[in-house]
Amino acid sequence: MTETIKTALRESAFARWTAVLLMSVAMLFAYIFVDAISPFQEIFERDFGWTPDVFGVAGGAAYFLNMLGFIVIAGIILDKIGVRRSAIVAAILMITGGVIKSYGVSYAFNNGGFGFDFFNSFLPRFSPSAKVSILGFAIFGAGMEMAGITVPKAIVKWFRGREMALAMGLSVAIGRLGLVLIFAVLPRIESWVGLPTTIALSALVMCVGFLAFGAYYFMDVKLEREDQESDVPEDAFRFSDLKQIFTSKAFMIISGLCVLYYVSIFTFQRFAVGMLESRFAGHDNLLMQPSDLFSFFPVGAMLLTPLLGLFLDYRGKGASMLIWGAGLMALCHVAFALTPASLFSFPLAFLAIVILGVSFSLVPAALWPAVPRLVENKVLGSAYAVIFWIQNIGLFSAPILIGHLLYATNVGVDVAAGEHRDFTSVMLVFASFGVAALLLGFWLKAEDKKKGYGLELPNKVK
Repeated sequence: MTETIKTALRESAFARWTAVLLMSVAMLFAYIFVDAISPFQEIFERDFGWTPDVFGVAGGAAYFLNMLGFIVIAGIILDKIGVRRSAIVAAILMITGGVIKSYGVSYAFNNGGFGFDFFNSFLPRFSPSAKVSILGFAIFGAGMEMAGITVPKAIVKWFRGREMALAMGLSVAIGRLGLVLIFAVLPRIESWVGLPTTIALSALVMCVGFLAFGAYYFMDVKLEREDQESDVPEDAFRFSDLKQIFTSKAFMIISGLCVLYYVSIFTFQRFAVGMLESRFAGHDNLLMQPSDLFSFFPVGAMLLTPLLGLFLDYRGKGASMLIWGAGLMALCHVAFALTPASLFSFPLAFLAIVILGVSFSLVPAALWPAVPRLVENKVLGSAYAVIFWIQNIGLFSAPILIGHLLYATNVGVDVAAGEHRDFTSVMLVFASFGVAALLLGFWLKAEDKKKGYGLELPNKVK
């Protein structure tokens, strides 16, 4: 009878999938806000005075505090206070940062509102709107990445030994829907109500979405109450346990692969529309606008990631999926960089974007379920935090690097006059990151074969 009570909630498929859905929906609306500025680089340059390097800094600001180590602290907090409390802390940080960033691009602030004179008094290269946006985005990013490590630990909590990769894949797929909305819907909203209102609406939707965290809170309370009746409680977290994370070669390899891959994807997202506009300069009668075209990128990931997660649960091959994902990503960036202008066409761009979406399903589907195979559950939150910390160093630095490179290689280009920048050097940098990730994928597979971590084995216990 005791065993029935103890396992009742976790054994309920409805409860497990409801928990995943609640956490994923909250993250969906956070992801909409994090990339809400991406389709509007030229508008920020024209109306707010953001040069490409300023736009890059604003994009990287979301990862600044995490790069300094906040995400590692957040992982320790997660292992100490648990999933539900960490989710609430993360939501508070995201809402605070979102409000500040929205104020920074609002009409009220830019028409001389509260704080405008102060932010106008230093760093003249950065407009006041950019400086306030950077501040808000840094706070938001701290909460976003804290939530980002909380969700996979929650999934492991509910799905260990079950359909864990499918659950993580579904969570990723729901998040990718946010990218579709960003590139397909936000430009249309901006054309109706203007950029400041569009950013404010994305922040408001994010706040409403966090009600799902509140609903999850009560489910987690009940699950934890049942777990406390277990005859074999989980070992408590100790700081000395962190040693196993930093001494694992396989863990550090997968962390390196993660940062190289996600830098090549997330940073590219911020410059993708501008790149496509540049490559299609002079092309008449395009079937759709560049922002609409790029909205197909996350569709492949959204549809395929759960299916690949299901394959991983029942058939395995996680390390091989990482290799294929990194290789396809590098190939797409090379195509964008080196295809001659005379051969660059809409079908080619569409195919490259779809293949990039396939890549973006292969890597996340395999990467996040691999981590529980490399570390113990009691330090799982900290392990995800270390990966995110390393990733955030890259995600903070890469937009700044790309922004400066784009600026330096296009001196004299007048966007306001209708001229377009050359993105060749930028795309070759992204491709080089992909090649490096591919090499790490082969190294990880060799390490797994030697040490027997089981990265090629199914997740589901028979």
